[in-house]
Amino acid sequence: MKYFYFILFFFISHFIFSQSKFSKEISLITDNDLYVSKVNDRYYTSGVFLTFSYLSESKNDQLEKRILEWQIGHEMFTPYKSIVEDISEHDRPFAAYLYGSFGINRLYKNNNNFKTTLQIGIIGSNAFGKELQDFIHDIYGFNKAVGWKHQIKNAFALNLNAEYIRQLTKSSNNYFDISWVNSGKIGTIYSNISTGFYGRIGFKPLQRLANSIAFNTSINNKKTNYVREVETFIYIKPMLRYVFYDATLQGSFLNKNSEVTNELVPLVFNLEVGLRFTANRFNFGYVYNYNSNKSKNLRYDNGQPYGSILINYLLR
Repeated sequence: MKYFYFILFFFISHFIFSQSKFSKEISLITDNDLYVSKVNDRYYTSGVFLTFSYLSESKNDQLEKRILEWQIGHEMFTPYKSIVEDISEHDRPFAAYLYGSFGINRLYKNNNNFKTTLQIGIIGSNAFGKELQDFIHDIYGFNKAVGWKHQIKNAFALNLNAEYIRQLTKSSNNYFDISWVNSGKIGTIYSNISTGFYGRIGFKPLQRLANSIAFNTSINNKKTNYVREVETFIYIKPMLRYVFYDATLQGSFLNKNSEVTNELVPLVFNLEVGLRFTANRFNFGYVYNYNSNKSKNLRYDNGQPYGSILINYLLR
């Protein structure tokens, strides 16, 4: 009987928390190819993103919400093996990108949203890619990474990113929907444009774009028309990206002294398949990612899979 009361308490507390309003959120996303394979450790090998989001107090008759986001991010790239030391064996450059960013996500009453983000940071040895990879390898008992002395050289990073999402259709019972996703980046690190779709299948009715963990928009205050809702869904997100410039492959145009650079494959296919769910003040997710080749002359030319783990925590 005590187990029955425990389960009952869990579900009651789950419901109470879900019906509350929380105006702030802390989120952590980690990307790693080790999340899909214990043997693959190459190309885009690690990403860590820590974000603090909160609602703006400014009013706008066209907006449901205006969410402000501060983020610290780190991305790390290696050749087909991180222990490759001979520069002639580097089928892509070692590279690390460290940045801080500020973003504004505008959630419109017509179920669209538009987000802009400004990133400022550094690419090169000052982004501490070698140190972070050595730390990760020590945890897993792997050999220390070598060859970082040939990484992309230090350069200032400034990027402006934008994303527009528009819901296209949904089922009559609201257990399925499809949104059109478009994004663009321009700056000293990445310049590209992307388009694709975000399809959700819910285990319970799906939330609107303005109040869903799918789009990091589930925070609310007394002025919003929403409350925290329980969500559980799987999703698929296929995207096509056309790349004009990638400093992690080509080296920065602000510092042309990089020893190893690669030629871009301009058209890249990306796929995400994931599970997202809420649990009291938390929401969690796991995502399987795949992208086709980003550059030419790779030793492994059948694309790259990697995993993402997402943890979000709501604050009042």
